[in-house]
Amino acid sequence: MKTFIGRMCICCILMNLSFSAFAGIDKTELTGKVTDKNTGEALPGATIFIPELKTGTTSDLNGIYSISNLPSKKILMQVNLIGYKTLIATVDLATQHNFDFQLEVSVKEINEVVITGSATAVERNRTPTPMAVVRKTELLQTASTNIIDALTSQPGISQVTTGSGISKPVIRGLGYNRVVVVNDNIRQEGQQWGDEHGIEIDEYGVDRVEILKGPASLAYGSDAMAGVINFISAPSPSEGVIHSDLITNYESNNGLFGYSINNSGNLHGFVWDAVGVKKWLTHTKINMTAMCSTQDSMNIMLKLFLDSISHGDILICI
Repeated sequence: MKTFIGRMCICCILMNLSFSAFAGIDKTELTGKVTDKNTGEALPGATIFIPELKTGTTSDLNGIYSISNLPSKKILMQVNLIGYKTLIATVDLATQHNFDFQLEVSVKEINEVVITGSATAVERNRTPTPMAVVRKTELLQTASTNIIDALTSQPGISQVTTGSGISKPVIRGLGYNRVVVVNDNIRQEGQQWGDEHGIEIDEYGVDRVEILKGPASLAYGSDAMAGVINFISAPSPSEGVIHSDLITNYESNNGLFGYSINNSGNLHGFVWDAVGVKKWLTHTKINMTAMCSTQDSMNIMLKLFLDSISHGDILICI
């Protein structure tokens, strides 16, 4: 019991000594002004910080600062301002109650800025699956009956066709609803289902085609298992520009003939894009007969054959 009382007395004595020492430390206030070293102008918004005490302040519009409740001893002070060098100074608060800071302008040299350009979008470099870009010039230089037929010249691209005007894209063996077709950010759903439904896109209005070969379900949905074919139209002309195009094509095998007339412009904020397109086949008539069994049938077929030759038709004997 006596030991416990003795320890309590010692603790009380030590606490009294600590409070006495703490009370013996004088508190002071530091004021001053932050200015530009070269011009002498006041610098508002400068940060004055004391790392040892974890306290600080900022200068007002006139560059004046004030920090109170500081111990009367030497302290390290740090002054920062954007565009100026950081100033670190030691101030003896026991003898100084006013201290001005003069900051020097900070000049930093950076390396030269290099601007690089790319013929295609930078996003292409971030795509893990291979991507091919087909320009309009390449599409026009490729002999084809439709735009899907023109894309079959690209590696990994083929088609399912039921005629000169209907073709479905196939990417690495997968087609129909496993290939997503996009025209100016609008999905084309009609070609996915029946064999007689082709791409519902004006082939003459396509400026370039982006072909994504591989799964792209995260960006285009679960249908994009095989890949994506993105048809992109030409951008609108710049202010004060009027542009016109006339494109025609003809194929002798099936008598295919087509043309496209386009006029677009941008004048005084009015933007227009007028298009006229027509495409048709001239040789489509086919005469067919049934069995060739008797002499009369042979004579009839011979007559039909001669008539077909004279009219440019085709005769098929089954």
